[in-house]
Amino acid sequence: MSTERNGQPTPPGAGTAPSPAGGAPPSAREPTAEERAQLQEALRLLSGRRLALLTGAGLSTDSGIPDYRGPGAPPRNPMTYQQFIGDQALRRRYWARNHVGWHHMRRAVPNAGHRAVAELERRGLITGLITQNVDRLHTDAGSRQVIDLHGRFDQVICLDCGSRFSRAHIADLLLRLNPGYLEEVGDRGDINPDADAEITDTDSFVVADCPVCGGTLKPDFVYFGENVPKDRVAAAFDILAAADALVVAGSSLTVMSGLRFVRRAHKDGKPVVIINRGPTRGDELADLKLDIGTAPALTYLARHLPDLAAPAAGTGDDGGPGEN
Repeated sequence: MSTERNGQPTPPGAGTAPSPAGGAPPSAREPTAEERAQLQEALRLLSGRRLALLTGAGLSTDSGIPDYRGPGAPPRNPMTYQQFIGDQALRRRYWARNHVGWHHMRRAVPNAGHRAVAELERRGLITGLITQNVDRLHTDAGSRQVIDLHGRFDQVICLDCGSRFSRAHIADLLLRLNPGYLEEVGDRGDINPDADAEITDTDSFVVADCPVCGGTLKPDFVYFGENVPKDRVAAAFDILAAADALVVAGSSLTVMSGLRFVRRAHKDGKPVVIINRGPTRGDELADLKLDIGTAPALTYLARHLPDLAAPAAGTGDDGGPGEN
């Protein structure tokens, strides 16, 4: 989700400390000797291959955004799409919490892991990036070939007329409709990865209607119980199809929207490397599982993976005869 975050405690060994609001996260720490040995195995497996990259909430914890399921993460019960559209009181509660959470999350900045991914892209080592995060930190770090699988927290859509608005524009509307609300609520409550703040004082909150048609507004990201758009899934599979291996960073792969890419890579005989603190649903399909913080691991790979060999003269990218 997007430019910098309220500081939250980082799981032990996750990489770097979270950034305070308005400040840049520090550089990734150097891997330990034991971690370097694991990363050397990853280098042997990935060198000379074009990579598809799948990232999850664990990559953004060093930017001060907590994840859902990492070590030390408290139990969370995210609102489902069905609850959001079916209950006006729940919708008001969600928008109040999102109003507070967005003002924290909009200040989050990319960390060393995001910058390492952008460097991998700059060097031509990845076919593209599939992220389950809605924070836009990959784009802020300079990545351009990004599939925002679950949408973006910085945009809002009308469920009735389909109009789209920037989240900043809707924030201005909500500030006018709810003067003094942010000051009254203050910094109470944890902030979830979808900008949902854990607050309870929501009964008096006034929800903004669509400025175009007066319809129902919804943050433009995929809720639990909602399907990822088919064209987005297809574009993500295209990234995987063009790659020789898959690297997963910071995802527990609990939901099928991410796990399906691991299953496809495994089915296609492509090496799978998973970098995540704690177990994932894809561990048994992985050729290598690294229980290492994402920022130091990705920084190490970006620094040490060799450049890909250029195609031989007179041949296409697949090694066959070149076309005139």
